[in-house]
Amino acid sequence: MIKRLALLLTALSASPAFGWGHQAHSAIDRAAIAALPADGPIFLRAYSDYIAASSTIPDGWRNASEPFSKIEEDPNHGWFRERFAFLKPLPRSRYAFLLALYRENQRLLHSDPASAAWINVRWTGTLPFAIMEQYGHLVADMRQLRTARANGEAQNAKFLEQICAFDVIRLGHYVGDGSQPLHDTMNSDGWRGLNPHGYTADGSIHARFETAYVKLIDLTEGDVRQHMAPRSHEEGDLFDAVLSYLNAAGDHMETVYQLDKRGSFSRQSDPDARALVYATTAAGASMLRDMIARAWSESQAIDANLANPLDPQTPGYDPTTGSAPAKVDPN
Repeated sequence: MIKRLALLLTALSASPAFGWGHQAHSAIDRAAIAALPADGPIFLRAYSDYIAASSTIPDGWRNASEPFSKIEEDPNHGWFRERFAFLKPLPRSRYAFLLALYRENQRLLHSDPASAAWINVRWTGTLPFAIMEQYGHLVADMRQLRTARANGEAQNAKFLEQICAFDVIRLGHYVGDGSQPLHDTMNSDGWRGLNPHGYTADGSIHARFETAYVKLIDLTEGDVRQHMAPRSHEEGDLFDAVLSYLNAAGDHMETVYQLDKRGSFSRQSDPDARALVYATTAAGASMLRDMIARAWSESQAIDANLANPLDPQTPGYDPTTGSAPAKVDPN
């Protein structure tokens, strides 16, 4: 038993840090749900405690003790954008993205094996794909909820509300992770590569910022709501909006290292560190609110003219993935 425990602790210590700690994830989710518009899925407010209490459930799927789960889930929490700067435009398909990484890995394997070692799904992440896939689940389940209500199926509708609440837990976790700047960079767990400013290479910076400091300032739902942006993302291509959102969060990455270097995360009163936490968590709550509200709107009907991405006759169909990429939403 002692040996097994030691092995487990070793495995956990070798794993990359998780997303925002529970306090921040919970505050982001609560703020987003409280800020839903009156014509949105306000039934979710009845599940606010459940969603907030379960906000870090997806992190529990990343333990080495469940290897199949960890292999599938781990990349969904990161987006190390420096690693795939070669890839333009970004594929609108998880599988096309993975194949592009594989081809680049193979291209570099002999000429630059050190770089090739980082060009794989684990060290690039798949966060925007996880966000969009879970968003699709939420739209589909909300559509079923609407149907159950229309058919007078009260008990089934109640169950579907609970399913939608769980969808929000997962979507909220991925969106929340994306608002944490260290989830959008290869420097997620300590500075890598050239380091002229002498930033820490210690992986503990991740937890020092997102968990210890959040607890130190006692971040609340009210703090997050106070800094949320007005509603947006009601139209236009949502995948592009998600990418822009992740890029904006990642642009704060060096600020995290600068604040850490001057010891800001050990001082409750540091105004710049507080401002960064407020701004990033509020951005996450704003994005989550907008995506939940848009999902509810999109669940009203299905466009019968949409092409099936699995149909070989669909334009852009790729036989290596067995699908066509998601189309750009013009609305």
